[in-house]
Parts: sequence; structure tokens; C-alpha cells
Amino acid sequence: MSQSAAPPDLIQSAHDAHDEDPTKLTLAYERLYEVPRTVVERFSDHIRYLDISHNKITNLDALVHFRHLTSLIADDNPITENCFLPPMPKLQLLWLNRCKISSLYPWVGRLKEACPALCLLSLMGNPAAPSYFNGGTFYDYLQYRLFVISQFPSLSHLDDRKVTDDQRAEAQRLYKRPLLERLVRPATGGLAILGASVTWTSVQSKLTSFWGKKPEGRNLLI
Repeated sequence: MSQSAAPPDLIQSAHDAHDEDPTKLTLAYERLYEVPRTVVERFSDHIRYLDISHNKITNLDALVHFRHLTSLIADDNPITENCFLPPMPKLQLLWLNRCKISSLYPWVGRLKEACPALCLLSLMGNPAAPSYFNGGTFYDYLQYRLFVISQFPSLSHLDDRKVTDDQRAEAQRLYKRPLLERLVRPATGGLAILGASVTWTSVQSKLTSFWGKKPEGRNLLI
């Protein structure tokens, strides 16, 4: 747990917001580097919704004390894939938009272990979440989306879009087969097929070489 004590004005502000809804706590825009010990001691037993966005937090260790937490907003913090993820078994909503997460592997696996009940996850604006806005291609985005969906059976929304039945079926087909362990390995920013640039065509061609037949074409609505 953080050993730093919160400034009195921060505690008063937290109390004022807390009085409106005792299960919610907002610490956004407080220029925090970590969750202060005083905040943990006073609020962790009953908080379900915690907003720590727009700070300078890199360490999430203190969240292990928020045993009833179901929603965490941590946007715009310099959180990386090396950040320790404490167990948060009740967490259903997690926003980590515009942080510093640059690699999905093995970070997503650790996230799955820490937060197995996730239903809503948003990673937009991170280097590991390819999009048109950060130079990613459609195929980069597709690969990222299907891989993350494959890791969380209960996920209903990823980023700004609902997880569809077609996406989940395709994610299972691609990333839940032992064969894929030989095709996919870690690479900067996510995954790579045998070190080559990843496209849907390259995935199909690799699978075809193993299965000996052309896979059925799929049109996914992303």
C-alpha cells in the first residue's frame, strides 16, 4: 500500500463526493502518483466505483484493498504493461484509455487472472490497441480485437463497440486452438504470425498449410 498521506483538501473533496453516493469515489485530476494510504484506509471497504483518471499513477497495488470494486476508471495515466495488476475478482468495468500499454502479451493474460469477471473493457489510445488514429491497419485492429475477446468469456463490450456473436466465434476459432500456439508468438505491440506482418490473409494461409484445405471466408462486422 502507498505510504503517502492525502492532503486535507483531497480528503475533504473525496468526502463531499462520497456523501452523494457512498459507493463511488472520484480522485480524477488530483495530480496523484499513487492512491494515498489515507484514502485506502477511509474508503476501500465500501467503494464499488473508483475514478482515478487524469493523474500520474503508475502503481495500482493499493487497489487490492478495494475488495468490492466493480468499476475502475483509470484513463490518462502512464500505466504500462509492466504495472502489477492486483486481484480484483468483482471488477466488471475497466477503462484504461490513453495509457502507455505497448504490448498485449503477456499483459492480457495477467489481466485475465486479476479480473476474470470483466464485461466492459476499453483500451483505446494505447500503443497495443491499433486503430486508424495511431497508425494501425484494419487487420491490426481485427487481430487485436479478436485476441482480447478470446481471453474474456464474459466480455460484452471492447473499446467503443459491442462484442458480437460472430466476433466471439471467430476469436474462439483462431485463438483457442493449441495449433495457434505454434503460429502465434509475442511481438512488440501485440502478436505476430511467425515474425511476419499480420494480416487476415496471412493467418488463413498459415492455417491452410496445416489443415490442407482453404478455410471458409468470413465477413466479420467489426
